[in-house]
Amino acid sequence: MIDINFLRQNPDKVRENIRKKFQDKKLPLVDEVLELDAKRRELQREGDERRARRNALSARIGQLMREKKAEEAAAVKAEVVENNERIAAIEAQTGEIAERLKKAMMAIPNIIADDVPIGKDDSENVERCRFLQPQEKPFEVPYHLDILERLNGIDLDSARRTSGQGFYYLLGDIARLHSAVLTYARDFMIDKGFTYVIPPYMIRSDVVSGVMSFEEMDGMMYKIEGEDLYLIGTSEHSMIGRFMNTVLDGKDLPLTLTSYSPCFRKEKGAHGIEERGIYRIHQFEKQEMIVICKPEESDEWFKKLYSYTVELFVSMNIPVRTLECCSGDLADLKYKSIDVEAWSPRQKKYFEVGSCSNLTDAQARRLGIRYKTEKGNAFAHTLNNTVVAPPRMLIALLENHLNEDGSVNIPEVLRPYMGGKEKIVPKK
Repeated sequence: MIDINFLRQNPDKVRENIRKKFQDKKLPLVDEVLELDAKRRELQREGDERRARRNALSARIGQLMREKKAEEAAAVKAEVVENNERIAAIEAQTGEIAERLKKAMMAIPNIIADDVPIGKDDSENVERCRFLQPQEKPFEVPYHLDILERLNGIDLDSARRTSGQGFYYLLGDIARLHSAVLTYARDFMIDKGFTYVIPPYMIRSDVVSGVMSFEEMDGMMYKIEGEDLYLIGTSEHSMIGRFMNTVLDGKDLPLTLTSYSPCFRKEKGAHGIEERGIYRIHQFEKQEMIVICKPEESDEWFKKLYSYTVELFVSMNIPVRTLECCSGDLADLKYKSIDVEAWSPRQKKYFEVGSCSNLTDAQARRLGIRYKTEKGNAFAHTLNNTVVAPPRMLIALLENHLNEDGSVNIPEVLRPYMGGKEKIVPKK
C-alpha cells in the first residue's frame, strides 16, 4: 500500500505507475481515493470542531446552573444533544469512508523502481546474468518423472488415491536427497548470518490481506473451513506477519531471517507436461529468506539476497541465470523482483526455481510494521527471497547430474547430508 500523502501530492505519478503495470482498469481508483480522502478530512475537521463545541457547551451548562439560570441551561442541553447526534453520525460516516478508502488504497499497486523494464507479462522479462556454462548431455535426458521412477523415488498413483492430483510420495534416496537439499540450504543461510526460524503454517485473514493482494489470495490460498485461518503459500506470509502492528528498535535492524515450512497452493489452471509431475503441485517444502530493514538499506539487501540463491545453486554445479521481472509481471506489492532460473538439459532452456522481491514499505504499511528513529516512527522495508524449493530444485539437480546409465551424481556439498553417498543408482 502506497503512502496516502504521496498519492495526494503525486496523483499523476500514481496513474503513470498503474499504466506501466498495464492495469488501466485501476485508474479510476486514484480519483476515488482523492475524493474519499477529502471527504474524510472534512468530516474529521467538523468532528473536531463539534467535540470542542461540546466541551464549551458543557462548561456553559455548569456555569448557568451555578447562576440558577435553569431555562437557559435547558436550551444549551438541547443543543448538546443535537451536537452529540451529529458527532455520532460523523463517526459512523467516517468509519464507512475509512473502510472504502482502505480497500481502494490496497488495490493500487506499489510504485515500481525506475529501472524496472516495461512489459505486459513474463514473456518480456529481461535476462541479466548467467552463471556456469550449461553442459550438453551426450544422451537424451528423460522427463523428470521417468528419472524419479527409475530411481524408485516417487509414487504418484498412491498420492492420487489418498489426496488427488498435485500430490506425491517421495521414497528412499530421493526423499533423503530432498531433505538434504533443505538442510544444506538451512545451514548455508545460517552461515550467512541469518537466524533460523520455523514459523506457524496457518495464518489469520488480517495477515493474509497484509502480505498480498486480494487477487493473489484468491488464486493461491487454501482456507480452513469454519475458522479464520489460511494455510500458508510460503513462509514469508507468517514470517512477516510476526511483526504486524509492532514498533521495532532501529538499532536492531536489519532483521535477517531464514525459515523452513511446508507450503500449500491452489495452483489454478491447466498446465502442460513440463508443469506436471512435481513442478507445479499443491504441497511442497521451501527454505526462505526474509529481511526487514531501513529504507536506505533495502536496495543493497535486494542484491545480496538473490546473489545468495545464485551462490547456492552454483555450489551444487547447477547452471543458473537471473531474470529481471518486467512491470506487468510484478505483483501489486512489489517494487522490484529478480527470478533465479536453473538450466534444464531436457528442455534446453532455463526454468524458475526462485524469486527475490523488494516490497519497500508496501507490506509494512498494510501490516503496521514500524521502527524507531530519532524523528519518530517510520515504516520499515521488507524483502523476501527463495533460498530453495526442492521439488523444482530436484528437477534441476536430477537433470544436470544425470548419467547415461540412469544414475545421478550427488553434488559434493550434499554428500555429508546423504551419509557420504556419492551417487543414486536405479533399482532396476
